[in-house]
Amino acid sequence: MFTGIVQAVGTIVRVAPLEIECPALDRADVAVGDSICVQGVCLTVTELTPGGFRADVSAETRRVTAGLERAGGRVNLEKSMALGERLDGHLVTGHVDGVGEVLTFADGVLCVRAPREFARYIARKGSICVDGVSLTVNRVEGEAFEVFLIPHTQKVTTLGALATGSWVNLEVDLIARYVDRLLSTSGS
Repeated sequence: MFTGIVQAVGTIVRVAPLEIECPALDRADVAVGDSICVQGVCLTVTELTPGGFRADVSAETRRVTAGLERAGGRVNLEKSMALGERLDGHLVTGHVDGVGEVLTFADGVLCVRAPREFARYIARKGSICVDGVSLTVNRVEGEAFEVFLIPHTQKVTTLGALATGSWVNLEVDLIARYVDRLLSTSGS
């Protein structure tokens, strides 16, 4: 489980197996088998390297996510949350629901089109995870939603470099998914 509060930005050194260089991420308590959220994707550490770590990425994960396919790409990183830690963002699983397209990004307002099947879970003033970053939805119109990125978030994550046409990993609010499932099966 994660919070969506990015702890460091790393760089993809190699795509297969995925190798991340991340000198800014405190890895003193990271071991093989631990989970790290990479660009919104929960991955298992398979090897620690002098400057980072390696992780396997399944074909299915590569098929349904964006941002892990290019050496040199920058990625948001967050170690898994320990029980009893402060929860500053929102509950994030690192299980990407779909890939959204950046429609516009100007003056700190990021507008993204979500996949149709997940758009219904996105609500004004609700939480959404974009490339591993916990954000509050400010506006929803059809499949498009807007979030505001404060200068700090733009500076310490990869989101500040987004442009129209970029693809982002989206994870909708965990509670919204479960409520929807409960309501859809309550009559059966």
